Amino acid sequence: MTDRDNTYRIDIVDTVTVTASPDKTLLESLESHKIDVQYHCREGFCGACRTTLLEGDVEYTTDPLAFMDDDEILPCCCKPTNHLKIKLGF
Repeated sequence: MTDRDNTYRIDIVDTVTVTASPDKTLLESLESHKIDVQYHCREGFCGACRTTLLEGDVEYTTDPLAFMDDDEILPCCCKPTNHLKIKLGF
């Protein structure tokens, strides 16, 4: 369920809380808030944006190409389906 403004809350551990639009990937939403996220997918390398998902759920817009552990997501190709709590891998 989204908030009144049709966004999801994204709690980033030890950093800030931002909002994510359900029509953008998580990476796009984080970038729109000037959150520094490592990625190389736009250069053809998958897996650099690997992020730990502590709470919440996402859906993938495309199948991830990189190996991920059960508690990891790839923000470049997923969208939140509810509020999230994540830990970025700096």
